[in-house]
Amino acid sequence: MKKLMFIALILGCVQGLNAQSTPNEKTLFERVTKMEKKVDWFHLYMNMQGTFNLYFNYGNEYNGLSEASFKMNQLRLEAKGNVTPWLSYRWRQRINRGNDGSGNIDNLPTSIDIAGIGVRLSDKFSLFAGKQCAAYGGIEFDLNPIEIYEYCDMIEYMSNFMTGLNIAFQPCDNHQIQLQILDSRNGSIEATYGDLASAGVEDGRAPLLYTLNWNGSFFDNAFKTRWSASVMSEAAKKQMFYYALGNQLTLGDFNMYFDFMYSNEEIDRKGIITGILGTPDGHNMFNAQYTSLVAKFNYRFAPKWNAFVKGMYETASLSKDTDGFEEGKYRTSYGYLGGIEYYPMEDSNLHFFCTFVGRSYDFTKRAGLDNYNTQRLEVGFIYQLPMF
Repeated sequence: MKKLMFIALILGCVQGLNAQSTPNEKTLFERVTKMEKKVDWFHLYMNMQGTFNLYFNYGNEYNGLSEASFKMNQLRLEAKGNVTPWLSYRWRQRINRGNDGSGNIDNLPTSIDIAGIGVRLSDKFSLFAGKQCAAYGGIEFDLNPIEIYEYCDMIEYMSNFMTGLNIAFQPCDNHQIQLQILDSRNGSIEATYGDLASAGVEDGRAPLLYTLNWNGSFFDNAFKTRWSASVMSEAAKKQMFYYALGNQLTLGDFNMYFDFMYSNEEIDRKGIITGILGTPDGHNMFNAQYTSLVAKFNYRFAPKWNAFVKGMYETASLSKDTDGFEEGKYRTSYGYLGGIEYYPMEDSNLHFFCTFVGRSYDFTKRAGLDNYNTQRLEVGFIYQLPMF
């Protein structure tokens, strides 16, 4: 019977895949078979975030409750392991996203976040080759997606997972430098930016993203940094410049982080300014500029309880006069969150939560749009289930 259960677990798991490891929790395999797992070459996790939501809108078509629904916000499977002391692998896939990869320049569906191998060259140098997460700075950007109740616009509209190479240098235990070269997009230039040919813009011969990342740790891990600078080739003679500075402070049961992000895009990659102004020829706007400030505070006021608040401030602008639209800010968005989390088991990251999420969108007169607000009250669970 134990052998049959083991086979069923493996067959059910290898089909799909997100998650950081949960070292203190027994895997589902160990609980079912009553046997201790002793291999390091295969680890399997299921990441879940499920909620019941009450949505409210003000200033749009609805004023008040617009929807009540259950939703599985995150459902990802991840397999990873160490094949040898110098060779590892990782594969992560979103189960609730389509799998059509036809036309993508990396020949992979966008449902796959990560698929590649890691090679440990020495004690200080390592590399990862394959599809991976961009090594952008920011503390929140680096967190497990199931832990995020609401991303800022900068991250929500960003392309995060592309194929390429990451080279990491670890000069000491407290500092790491990464140099990363990735494809700048998944799909074709038309699918990403629209009909740029009508605006006289040609596709680049090397549509690549270059990122330099520094991760630091100070004062016995009390203060951490995650900073990066990136340049992306969007099209021929069109670039995007992106900078992110993430800082985290932990003092006992108190934790906070503050992220600053800035993006200057010669072609509007986020699409927010394009959505506000539109373009007559069906392509994304030129000369978009975005700034985001995000801060979150956590307080573990009891062993099983955590309270948090989070604030976001973001602007969307044109960096210069473009297509008859004047330079300047067109939208300011505010985000505010508060909630409480309950962790019922000491050796598990399973937690239940209740949170309130509010967003406010204010447009300048030049945008010609009405301001509006959205609110959401949700209760749910987050669980990173170790399956094998």
